[in-house]
Amino acid sequence: MTGNYKKTSRGRTPEGAPNPIDVHVGNRIRLRRTLLGLSQDRLASLLGLTFQQVQKYERGMNRVGASRLWDIAKVLDIPVSFFFEDINKEVASQSPRMFTVPEAENDFLEEENAIYEADPMQRKETLELVKAYYKIPNRKAAKHLFDLIVAMSKSYISPEDNEEE
Repeated sequence: MTGNYKKTSRGRTPEGAPNPIDVHVGNRIRLRRTLLGLSQDRLASLLGLTFQQVQKYERGMNRVGASRLWDIAKVLDIPVSFFFEDINKEVASQSPRMFTVPEAENDFLEEENAIYEADPMQRKETLELVKAYYKIPNRKAAKHLFDLIVAMSKSYISPEDNEEE
């Protein structure tokens, strides 16, 4: 590829705001940290950082480098891909590359049109449910509750299914 490429300021949007992809990754870091019941202080300690650095990562103010993302994934016991799951098309289209590659060369990079639903992992209700589940001291009872929820979700009949009968 050759041509006139625009430069961006360290991955920020043309307006200078944090890149939405960095914000998404930060939200996923916060989500996992919260699910594990870790404070920003504790995560920072495990990573050899200050809590302010973790705070900036979680807000998307500072970009997370590849090696740091690897460390965060290991400490949070998740695959690196977790940080990019459920990224919607609008956010994905804000990658620094999309601001720098000329439009004519950008055409082949477009993703297929898809409808993305809101990420249920970002909902407060989901976080509260997971936290409550892990607070159940009787792990056998917790497992039974989990099995019940899974069974109920499989037996759910949508209103559309009822209309077909």
